[in-house]
Amino acid sequence: MEFEIKTEDITEHDDEPRLYLCTVCDKRFSSEKYLSVHKQMHSDKYKCTECGKCFSSKNYLAVHRRIHSGEKPFECSDCSKRFAQAGNLVVHSRIHSGEKPYKCHMCDMAFSESTNLNTHMRVHTGDRPYKCHMCDKAFSESTNLNTHMRVHTGDRPYKCHMCDKAFVRSGHLNTRMRVHTGDRPYKCHMCDKAFVRSGHLNTHIRVHTGDKPYKCHMCDKAFSVSGSLNIHMKVHNEVKPYKCSVCNKSFSRFNDLERHNRDLHSNIRQYLCPHCGKTFGTNIDLKCHRNERQCQPYSCRYCLECFARRDQLEKHLLNSHNEGT
Repeated sequence: MEFEIKTEDITEHDDEPRLYLCTVCDKRFSSEKYLSVHKQMHSDKYKCTECGKCFSSKNYLAVHRRIHSGEKPFECSDCSKRFAQAGNLVVHSRIHSGEKPYKCHMCDMAFSESTNLNTHMRVHTGDRPYKCHMCDKAFSESTNLNTHMRVHTGDRPYKCHMCDKAFVRSGHLNTRMRVHTGDRPYKCHMCDKAFVRSGHLNTHIRVHTGDKPYKCHMCDKAFSVSGSLNIHMKVHNEVKPYKCSVCNKSFSRFNDLERHNRDLHSNIRQYLCPHCGKTFGTNIDLKCHRNERQCQPYSCRYCLECFARRDQLEKHLLNSHNEGT
């Protein structure tokens, strides 16, 4: 069967830079071939009676008319989904077969559609043909440029129907909905934890594998998450943005500042000695206390264990040395 090319497919779905201009309607196309096909619209050889578009052959016109009729004669034998064009069914069928005939010659990636391969090649070439006219950013895909434009316009078209939040990307809305539903679809196969986002699962997996892909280029330290590396780099850069309001001492991490305030400038004594029950403001003070003899005056004559109370020593002698039975 002949594969039909529709000009609406060319103008809306092709992801190549559009450099060829139609002088009749000012539309642009990625190749001279696509422009030539488009120009047939401005002739009257095969004209659609519904919308006035023109085509170079009866076959192209017949395919186009399915837009108006809703006819989808091509059915997928695996899932019963229907399509207006045979070519679209061919591409769809690769979802079921796993076929990826379009292979990158620079790496081992492969794709089910040629347009996806063309987009991927920009990873290797660094080409970013889609430029923002409001700032100096450029993108490898038109969809990324469209999303970026919302930064300038403030448009947040994806609205949550369960709260008043709205989002720039549909994926962000999907993630937000899991807060309401409690859905955690990303499950760890090594433990029973589950996560709202795939990125959180990927980070968690490193707890099991020990993988630390974020390496410091100034020392031999490595980290499982990029945020930890960013914090670590402040050690080398001597950046200490967190300052104590009491004594003006500065810290590279907020957690260190919190610990400093709790240990030195707070009356909270959260470190409990398990032997005598005394509490201390810092862990260092607790360690010093436990090393002192008055904390554990009852020592075992058989081993080096010491105890704060006589009954603890007697229990130890009974359980460990069978004395007192």
